[in-house]
Amino acid sequence: MREIYFAGGCFWGTQHFFKQIRGILGTEAGYANGSKPDPTYQEVYTDQTGYAETVKVEYDPEQISLELLTELYFKSIDPLSLNKQGEDVGTRYRTGIYYTSEEDIPTLKRVYDSIAEQYDAPLAVELEPLRNFYSAEEYHQDYLDKNPTGYCHLSQALFEFARTKSRE
Repeated sequence: MREIYFAGGCFWGTQHFFKQIRGILGTEAGYANGSKPDPTYQEVYTDQTGYAETVKVEYDPEQISLELLTELYFKSIDPLSLNKQGEDVGTRYRTGIYYTSEEDIPTLKRVYDSIAEQYDAPLAVELEPLRNFYSAEEYHQDYLDKNPTGYCHLSQALFEFARTKSRE
């Protein structure tokens, strides 16, 4: 099992997106790379803590490569949008890839650079080591499973794309 952390705007949709992908062993919504120990949602929501809504993704590298996982992540975000995804605005909704293993850097950098070549503007996606991660409150975990008609900035078609693409 390996892990990687993706910030893709509201973590409800990002978590649901990754749960569709073959080879994902677990996901957890939380807060990454901020300054206050053990923040609450109410604190993160103020945009004063430096945290990004982030999803911890545990995966089986024999079923899905980090390369494909990262490529799929880029399909789920607007990589040029700074601190905004869909209707969600604020630094907590910034995009980022946070790694825990130095050996992941070459793969992540290769995918990142490949995506960057497709645009005339710089990507607004952080690529950094994970400094800290705190699990979000229980009501945020698997939110769209519990609330299928709940708000999400991602489309049902995108969830289906993740389900289908990872099985090719």
